Amino acid sequence: MAEAHQAVGFQFTVRPDGVDFKLSQEVIKNIYLSGVTAWKKKAIQFKCLVKMFSGRRPLLYSFQASLPRLPVPSVDDTIHRYLESVRPLLDNEQYNKMELLASDFKENKAAQLQRCLILKSWWATNYVSDWWEEYIYLRGRSPIMVNSNFYIMDLLYVTPTHRQAARAGNVVHAMLQYRRKLERGELAPLRALGTVPMCSTQMERMFNTTRIPGIETDFVQHLTDRKHLVVFHKGRFFQVWLYTGGRHLLPSELETQFQRILNDTSEPQPGELKLAALTAGYRVPWAQARIKYFSQGINKVSLDAIESAAFFLTLDDEPQGYDPAKTNSLDSYTKSLLHGKCYDRWFDKSFTLISYPNGKMGVNVEHSWADAPIVGHMWEYILATDCFHLGYTEEGHCKGDVNKNLPHPTRLQWQIPNECQNVIETSYLSAKQIADDVDFHGYLFAEFGKGLIKKCRTSPDAFIQLALQLAQFRDQRVFCLTYESSMTRMFRDGRTETVRSCTSEAVAFVRAMEDAGATNAQRLALFRKAAEKHQNMYRLAMTGSGIDRHLFCLYIVSKYLGVDSPFLTKVLSEPWKLSTSQTPQQQLNLVDINKFPKYVCGGGGFGPVADDGYGVSYIIVGENLITFHISSKFSSPDTDSYRFGQHIQKAMLDIQALFKPENDKTAQNAKYVHLENGKKHI
Repeated sequence: MAEAHQAVGFQFTVRPDGVDFKLSQEVIKNIYLSGVTAWKKKAIQFKCLVKMFSGRRPLLYSFQASLPRLPVPSVDDTIHRYLESVRPLLDNEQYNKMELLASDFKENKAAQLQRCLILKSWWATNYVSDWWEEYIYLRGRSPIMVNSNFYIMDLLYVTPTHRQAARAGNVVHAMLQYRRKLERGELAPLRALGTVPMCSTQMERMFNTTRIPGIETDFVQHLTDRKHLVVFHKGRFFQVWLYTGGRHLLPSELETQFQRILNDTSEPQPGELKLAALTAGYRVPWAQARIKYFSQGINKVSLDAIESAAFFLTLDDEPQGYDPAKTNSLDSYTKSLLHGKCYDRWFDKSFTLISYPNGKMGVNVEHSWADAPIVGHMWEYILATDCFHLGYTEEGHCKGDVNKNLPHPTRLQWQIPNECQNVIETSYLSAKQIADDVDFHGYLFAEFGKGLIKKCRTSPDAFIQLALQLAQFRDQRVFCLTYESSMTRMFRDGRTETVRSCTSEAVAFVRAMEDAGATNAQRLALFRKAAEKHQNMYRLAMTGSGIDRHLFCLYIVSKYLGVDSPFLTKVLSEPWKLSTSQTPQQQLNLVDINKFPKYVCGGGGFGPVADDGYGVSYIIVGENLITFHISSKFSSPDTDSYRFGQHIQKAMLDIQALFKPENDKTAQNAKYVHLENGKKHI
């Protein structure tokens, strides 16, 4: 998802000095530390493996030790696939230059770098993941709001209760249940297609986790079981204890606590209102302010309460959610989840749970510790537990007795000097500038879904990716480097890999769609060829034969060794004008969406990746709905998220028409939404 933004133009700041021998020592040291980290993780998981032999059902980490290591592809294969991926995007002269750069790299520098990666793959559990986390996420000095964090929506059509405190009470209680199962390893193992085991390592840092800012690099702080959370409401921070008498607070007790916060009429302390904007702005000013103003006294106590909390909860004061009667309701909802007011989410927490006055919910997620499917797994459990297990009274309150004797939530205290308030305001203004530039469009495509696509005997993901290529070309009249996120979690500590969706086969299909002289039979044949190519590339990415993570790690090693590679520099600086990601659906199968079709999540999204490009996240919801989350920047004269959404709609319908008799095409044209000639919708 948002990782594509960070993968372009990141700066490597390690500069070891000395002769080649010392430089080699530096990379060996880094590889050694990667292995130490990996072995620590194994030790933590060992207790869960012991449980496996004492129970009948496999537990969360039961298959962890049996997962294979991510293989290091051969340099020849990676370079061949890379050149194949850029061929449709370059003219003959540009391509010949790239071939020369690749050939020089392969002959003169690749072998030395490859040996280091192979050595790391033997010693560390995964040769990519720790460097990916450090250099793509934690070393980034730009704001993580919009640029890195992503969001997940609530149920689209159902709001279980319109009482804000009650909904928050049930959801928080469900999260505590999930956390307990997670910590005990009692969740079922994750499996691809219900059979192939997947890595669960990312889940370990879901709760009790905060990204801590640093001058040169951030780090992820993960603590053991935390017994409180911090709640933000109208510029005030409250600490709420989650346990009483050795047990979790009941939903009704949590509702009572949250209602007390909603009823509190106290004013924010000086500097408190926009304090969280520090987490939304640039990382260096935040790191400096944290050292100078929050390292002692009551400020340190209060900041520690936030950073050590199980998670962060915002009781928002503006209703949001999907309303069919309001054209832009999804646009407003997505922007609220992505950045809010720039000071009402703690963007450094592993996730911020957002509760709206009308009962709607959502989550804003910090990206360094995990990828979207991990949070989606938790969110599916939460929504199902909230609606089908906990439930509400007829009046919309949480079920159970109300305990009036609980100690009240505690206001966090601050003494923020004027100098620090100036830093906060500067961070807020820089964050607001970023947020105001986000052009977001949420779009429900309800003409058909995966049911019809499967009847066409093609992959739903390939169908959508080719529709995105057609929409992109119609929108920009050029093809571009396209990023689709795939997972590598069939390997230990695996995270993601890139599928380069703009293939020569996809380009040929799009050109045929735009060629009035091409027949539908010709277009359909090209579509099937392009879809088959896409599926093959996706399989290669999932099985460890992708190209981008390999090239990334070769680049990291080159920097440690002081080896200059024009080829790798060129590859790592190429912009992704179209970044895409599919949000997984029904990972747990806790709700039968055929029986309860209204209980579907709207998916999630991320901010624009390139200044003049698009970010597109989509979720295939059941048989007859696909939700698209489209982002770009208002400041770009070339992009318009609403316009791109209409191009996607038309592309989807045009491709569907290829599978119909020719005389049905006229009927489909009547459904097309009129494009408003590039007009911005603000």
